[in-house]
Amino acid sequence: MSEADEIELRRLRWKCRRGMRELDQLFGRYLDRSWRQASESERGIFLRLLEIEDDKLWHWFMGHDAPTDAELAGLVERIRNLPP
Repeated sequence: MSEADEIELRRLRWKCRRGMRELDQLFGRYLDRSWRQASESERGIFLRLLEIEDDKLWHWFMGHDAPTDAELAGLVERIRNLPP
């Protein structure tokens, strides 16, 4: 991984800190296991996901609600299914 990629990953880790342990763990797990091999399209979806309000994210990731956007819904499901 290039130095620019490492800087971007550190920036994303900071942006993923939500103050909710569950979300922090889910986003951190995604960055650790999936970000490097994710397509540009998936990375864009993830960046869109980070713009969503925390309470809405929490409901999505806990399965109480689902995004109406199919791309976001697919990524939420993928992140939820990453092994701990």
